[in-house]
Amino acid sequence: MTSRSCPCGLPRSYDACCGRFLPVGSAPAPTAESLMRSRYSAFVRGDAGYLLRTWHPRTRPERLELDPRMRWTGLEILGGTDGSAFHTTGTVTFRASYRGGSLHERSRFERVEGAWVYVDGDFLDD
Repeated sequence: MTSRSCPCGLPRSYDACCGRFLPVGSAPAPTAESLMRSRYSAFVRGDAGYLLRTWHPRTRPERLELDPRMRWTGLEILGGTDGSAFHTTGTVTFRASYRGGSLHERSRFERVEGAWVYVDGDFLDD
């Protein structure tokens, strides 16, 4: 990944795309999909802190250990429901590819104190 491209696959620089959400104290992602994309970017970059901060308090693990050998290779958004500025819940269905396979999931998101957070997800068969 170059500093010019965002890992989430949108044709923007990382700083103009997901990078604007990851630093502590930055603006929250405005939609469930943008949060999902930024969480994928956090997995790519190994940012467990961001992943924990954007996880719903009732489902968040106490800690998260990421495998530094994991190599994420692409994200494909397959669909979604709700999750806009006008909703309090939403889903995003995606396929995240990694070296040797892929993860297909329907993730659920909710707003907590105005910010989108990841609740949980269901793994789907390819």
